[in-house]
Amino acid sequence: MIRILAVADEVDQALYGPRLRELRPDLILGCGDLPFEYLEYLRAAAEAPLLYVHGNHDPSLRRHSVSAYLPAEHFALSSPGAVGCVNLEDRWKDEAGLRIAGLGGSIRYNDGHNQYTQAEMRSRVRRLTRRARFRRWRDGKPVDVVIAHSPPLDCGDGNDRPHRGFSSFHRLIDQLEPRLMLHGHIHPHGRPRPDRTIGGTRIVNVVPYRLLEIE
Repeated sequence: MIRILAVADEVDQALYGPRLRELRPDLILGCGDLPFEYLEYLRAAAEAPLLYVHGNHDPSLRRHSVSAYLPAEHFALSSPGAVGCVNLEDRWKDEAGLRIAGLGGSIRYNDGHNQYTQAEMRSRVRRLTRRARFRRWRDGKPVDVVIAHSPPLDCGDGNDRPHRGFSSFHRLIDQLEPRLMLHGHIHPHGRPRPDRTIGGTRIVNVVPYRLLEIE
């Protein structure tokens, strides 16, 4: 059983105390809008690998504006981001026995960083799913977990424009069939946010953190 600590959007002071050790995560996944220093602390204190994507309030690490027509490799990083952690934007990585893929950012609602139109996210999803499916064809291993900042459209998202989800995430789930899709962006504000499902995929809002177990 692999214990995943997933975090997003809100720094939880409890994780600066003994609570983090009590959770005993094997893997930490960041779903955006958290200070890089917080991610670095979690990785070091838990002594566990940490993979993350960016939220719409995170600084941009790309020197160039987003284009739906260029592959991810064309976007050079302007900063190392969270030191010692793995930036999982537009790619996947095998860690702790799981294959994890990442697509950060929110719907475009102003000129801020890490925002995408529905068409731009469709292009990112198309590239990622094509590569992941080819890799699965080669080694037989599927994507187990997808981490994102935003949820799928009409599946745990909000009604206001900045908090709408991405329609292409339904295609991603249909093609990759991950066991978990984790996201942030939608703050609970004291209200319960139930998990949702699309097919066999469990959709989990992890703000401010959730501990999940996966076999």
